[in-house]
Amino acid sequence: MKTNRQAMINRKHQQGAALIVGLLLLVVITVLAVSGMNTATTELAMARNDQTYENAFQAAETGIENALAQKPFSAGGPPVIVTPAPTTYEVITATIRFEDSTLVPDSAFSLGSGSGIAAYHFNVTSQADYIISAGNDRNARAVHTQAFYVVGPDAPTL
Repeated sequence: MKTNRQAMINRKHQQGAALIVGLLLLVVITVLAVSGMNTATTELAMARNDQTYENAFQAAETGIENALAQKPFSAGGPPVIVTPAPTTYEVITATIRFEDSTLVPDSAFSLGSGSGIAAYHFNVTSQADYIISAGNDRNARAVHTQAFYVVGPDAPTL
């Protein structure tokens, strides 16, 4: 009987510390789980935005390639605007502008200066818009510029 009585006395002195510690651990674990989910959601959005920009970047590069494939290049007149057929999400516009013409120096060309050969300098600017949907904050735009020159006869069209 004495042991039953001691057990009854011990139960009266318990304060519920295990319950409080268990609840605190559950709160800490819940906060960590919510924080981890928020971090994962943010990283997913960052990866999606980066992928959209990479698509716009590649589309701008395609615009430059398409513009360089256009011939002949004109040393006079307005800039040439090249717009490849748009895809589902991409709209590309490339502009070729004539900048300047220079004589080819003696060391750069075997015929030498005064031979009627000139270097025509152009700039290609390509702008690509990767549009997921109108008004979407995850749409992306990339603008690339590339300079090139063409060596040819001293004439207005190459």
